[in-house]
Amino acid sequence: MMAASQNGNRKDYTIAITIIGILFFIFGFVTWLNATLIPYLRTACELTSFESYLVTFAFYISYFVMALPSSKVLQWTGFKKGMSVGLIIMAAGALIFIPAAITRTYIWFLLGLFVQGTGLAILQTASNPYVTILGPIESAAKRISIMGVANKFAGILSPVIFGSILLKNIGKFNDRLDSLPVADKVVALDQLAHKVIMPYVVMTIVLVLLALLIIFSPLPEVEAEEDEIKENEVKKNSLFQFPYFWLGVIALFFYVGAEVIAVDTLINYGLSLGFDIKVAKYFSSLTLIAMIIGYIVGIITIPKYISQQKALKYFAVLGLIFTIVAVFTHGYTSVFFVALLGFANSIMWPSIWPLAIHGLGKFIKIGSAIMIMAIAGGALIPLLYGYLAGLPAKYSSTHAYAILIVPYLVIFFFATYGYKVGRKKESLSMTGSDN
Repeated sequence: MMAASQNGNRKDYTIAITIIGILFFIFGFVTWLNATLIPYLRTACELTSFESYLVTFAFYISYFVMALPSSKVLQWTGFKKGMSVGLIIMAAGALIFIPAAITRTYIWFLLGLFVQGTGLAILQTASNPYVTILGPIESAAKRISIMGVANKFAGILSPVIFGSILLKNIGKFNDRLDSLPVADKVVALDQLAHKVIMPYVVMTIVLVLLALLIIFSPLPEVEAEEDEIKENEVKKNSLFQFPYFWLGVIALFFYVGAEVIAVDTLINYGLSLGFDIKVAKYFSSLTLIAMIIGYIVGIITIPKYISQQKALKYFAVLGLIFTIVAVFTHGYTSVFFVALLGFANSIMWPSIWPLAIHGLGKFIKIGSAIMIMAIAGGALIPLLYGYLAGLPAKYSSTHAYAILIVPYLVIFFFATYGYKVGRKKESLSMTGSDN
């Protein structure tokens, strides 16, 4: 692949990185709102534990459904205009929250989340390969880690800001709700639902303004070049000729499920352990703080001190250790080790992505779309956690975290063996991995 920075000056490169950083901030702010929406909608729409996790299902399943159409959109529009289209679709999803709140209809909330996820699918399909192509492949994990800092910093802010609006006094509200007459209970729940309207109106305006900013920005178009075909080498005409790519898709599927569980379940988990909402509303932010620390470690160490492949392997082992400790402890200790999963998870997206898509050449856009489809792991795996956490057994919400052992084992396999299956030897060194 040819780095865009070789074709333009340093100023253009800095502008491009800054704009993409703003987009990753938006990804984080919208994505990690789910941690607040799960307990909020569970009360406002009178849901069970399992039903409340349909929030993550509706949001992340859109990536699976819409990723391939997103690649078609990008073929028509290019990366730059495609990003603006994604932002406009996200704004439409935010607007759907208004009738959802007015009618207090859960299916409308889920539709709004699905539409927002659709917009994000286009944005992610464009921005992730963009960051990878924008510079040398061996430092791609470092650039994606920088984007991750912006993403997770926004994720820290969103539950704190929206939590103070939507979850304020929610514990006392739940305590008195059952004692209210039916008519008063309906009024109280309607008032709670209406709290979401103004924040989502503001979000709509911001997203539209950002779409306009992208259109009129000097953001350059970049393209991946098809790999040069050497003598006696067969030209590849199908993605199925890249087995390491498909193993990367599987690893990303399980990684996203693990990441979403570590963030979006933590407020509900704290409430199930008896923590006051004033304390529990900050728990998901702890995971994201841990992720930022991990990103900073990645920025400093990759590829200067450690390859992105080795970092992925070691952090998968950390994920296993933290999971086991979280499952076999209780209270603050268990919450702390679930939050520490953020540190283990931090290096995974930045490392899996370049290891999986490097060398795809002309298949880069369709490959990126399929990688985005793997984000559906965030729809299915947390739903399984929600089912297990809702079981009547004692400590079921704690023991349900044991399902995370599987994702970290899959990621460990990809980091030790899967990433090199079917890859040319010289391509291994270019990815910043070890032979």
